[in-house]
Amino acid sequence: MAAPVPDHGLFVGLMSGTSVDGIDAALTRIVDGQVELVETTSADFPRELRDRILAIARGSEDALHEVALTDRAVARAFATTVNTLLERAKVQAKDVIAIGSHGQTVRHYPHEDPIQRYTVQIGDPATIAEETGITTVADFRRRDIAAGGEGAPLVPLFHGAQFGRLNEARAIVNIGGIANATVLDGNQVTAGFDCGPGNTLLDAWVNQCKGEAFDRDGAWGAEHSVDQGLLQRMLDDDYFQRRGPRSTGPEHFNTSWLTTLLRGAETPGSVQASLAELTATAIAHSLRDTPLDAVFVCGGGARNTDLMRRLHGPLSDRGIRLGTTDELGLKAEWVEAAAFAWLAWRALAELPGNAPVVTGARGERLLGAIYP
Repeated sequence: MAAPVPDHGLFVGLMSGTSVDGIDAALTRIVDGQVELVETTSADFPRELRDRILAIARGSEDALHEVALTDRAVARAFATTVNTLLERAKVQAKDVIAIGSHGQTVRHYPHEDPIQRYTVQIGDPATIAEETGITTVADFRRRDIAAGGEGAPLVPLFHGAQFGRLNEARAIVNIGGIANATVLDGNQVTAGFDCGPGNTLLDAWVNQCKGEAFDRDGAWGAEHSVDQGLLQRMLDDDYFQRRGPRSTGPEHFNTSWLTTLLRGAETPGSVQASLAELTATAIAHSLRDTPLDAVFVCGGGARNTDLMRRLHGPLSDRGIRLGTTDELGLKAEWVEAAAFAWLAWRALAELPGNAPVVTGARGERLLGAIYP
């Protein structure tokens, strides 16, 4: 029988999103299921490795040899980031109970037929465990998919435990590459879903047009007017008509999808403004039937001034307060990394990590494979 997991201790969370813009690592202290940040660090992927990841994600490079090599290379980048984090924190590997690694998603396929669903995250956890000397928990999504779920979003239980407040209806909205929302009644998760694109199209378009990694503060989009025709064509996508458990990714919302909707009269700036409006509208639309007192945003989108302004309008019209998770004690940019530290703790404690009401799984499941 495994030794009992301490009810408090140090855990590392690793997160790299679909935008492949870098690795976030958070050293956390978990006490009675609550997470406190101890130290954080971020690292960019080397350009050559980022290009390899994106080629695999696009399907332009699917050879098994290349995928296997990239799997190991991503893991080494993750491990290096963890070791840097521990050096910064002046903490030894032996004092960390476990790493929770989300891995780098290269394909997410939430097919309407549960038998055909799959998800692929690379970043070999055995290599992470070997190069850090720390037990690593990874592969959190596939058990939920095996149980009939979509394998995403995976952070709602953490949102409920960390951010729920008695007698208050809240939504926690993560705006990463894809935007997702968790609806909370107190600390109980009542719903959760991917709203649609978050930063993925905004980043891709500004990169294509201006060679920049992202539109800082949404400044470029804020300078231009929304093309209402383009916005409506985007919102007519079937994804935005779906209800209940739903997840998506750049496999669906990408520049090829956008190109099919352009009519040639749009200016690059108006497209950027329209994409920002799409992100805000999709979030507000997904929450339109939910009575809420407040919405708290995390992820990179929480720092996008223009995006937050666009989201504020439809929420304030309903009397819903908008803020960020900074107000709730956890900085917005570190919520997802912290969540995977928490999920590693749940796995070692043999507690379920999914929310069936969110993913559509047949029931609660223990998530994650453990690499001692």
